[in-house]
Amino acid sequence: MPNSIVRPWALALFRASVTCEAALALGQAVLAGSFLSGHYRALDLHALNATATGLTAVAQIVAALLLWRPGGGPGWPALAGIALFAAEAGQITMGYDRTLAAHIPLGVAIIACTFLMLVWAWRPAAGPDRARGESA
Repeated sequence: MPNSIVRPWALALFRASVTCEAALALGQAVLAGSFLSGHYRALDLHALNATATGLTAVAQIVAALLLWRPGGGPGWPALAGIALFAAEAGQITMGYDRTLAAHIPLGVAIIACTFLMLVWAWRPAAGPDRARGESA
């Protein structure tokens, strides 16, 4: 496959969506910890933030699709975004069902994967000239 340059607007949009997703995911952990520390109102905020996180995951999928086509970047972030959204949908369901034995470890995994995506999105190799994973 010939070298292709990723369009800067597509990469910027993707980076913005991933950054928002990571901030919201970190907020989920903070709010859960606050609830477990006895601040019971934090549970309502945790639920509200879960909705925002899910909506942002949808925006991240759209941004990843635009990064891929027409942006010229790789397609795997769109697939990863879909998997993240599916995990978050399951996470929200388990949270409302109070299935904490699965809810807490899945939350940790979601945050870890979100931050791995954040690191990939912001690393220099993901920049406009190298986002396809090809060497210069």
